[in-house]
Amino acid sequence: MVSVTGVLVLAGTPIGDVEDAPPRLRAELAGADVIAAEDTRRLRRLTQALGVVPTGRVVSYFEGNEVARTPELVAALQDGSRVLLVTDAGMPSVSDPGYRLVDAAVAAGIKVTAVPGPSAVLTALALSALPVDRFAFEGFLPRKAGDRSRQLAQVAAEPRTMVFFEAPHRIAETLEAMAAAFGADRPAAVCRELTKTYEEVKRGPLGELAAWAADGVRGEITVVVAGAPPAAPEEVGPAELARRVAVREEAGERRKEAIAAVAAELGLRKSIVFDAVVAAKHAP
Repeated sequence: MVSVTGVLVLAGTPIGDVEDAPPRLRAELAGADVIAAEDTRRLRRLTQALGVVPTGRVVSYFEGNEVARTPELVAALQDGSRVLLVTDAGMPSVSDPGYRLVDAAVAAGIKVTAVPGPSAVLTALALSALPVDRFAFEGFLPRKAGDRSRQLAQVAAEPRTMVFFEAPHRIAETLEAMAAAFGADRPAAVCRELTKTYEEVKRGPLGELAAWAADGVRGEITVVVAGAPPAAPEEVGPAELARRVAVREEAGERRKEAIAAVAAELGLRKSIVFDAVVAAKHAP
């Protein structure tokens, strides 16, 4: 007899406007055998707004009980249940409960799928007016000032655009810490209440944003910060350029390859390095 296992479905929920709910979310909410919700009260409000009446069992699944509840949900999946995981807003696992259950389900050989939905990370990136071709999601920073400063120092040289979540009562001190770690002139954007009635995107240098936030900022907040600018090319004189090429030649590289490598290393045109080598060759 072939055993039948269920399916774990991760579903994105609106980050603000309930009309952003994907059509499949309604079907999953109505048909799931078990709905694991970060906040069952918010789930109730969501289903009422969507006109959906869940037929399955609803259980809470949040940071405080996910360790204990994960085995229970895996057992339900192994018995053939379709388990739907939703968080308060956005996609499960993205700074929300979900990773632990996904990891346990995969380890048990259970299928995991998703209903894509709204994401504060991608929405803020798109609205920030900062480069989005490459980015790094940093989530929530530590609450303690010292830990926060150390973590910001670790990513100060990150060249990709960075995305952070932050609570409204900590945003002012976080922006001050960012200005100290990244420089007051580093471009950034503070995105609050995305897709909601009072949506606001405040763009500017970190120093200006920190001053703006000092009077208080309300709502759900996502901060987007530009990556570190590329380092200025190292200033190296002709004699040093020729020396570096000579070292590479002595190591077995052909002169043409050595010149190209030194030029790439310093962000210079190959012709500049070539001229330095020629000048050194004819120097008295």
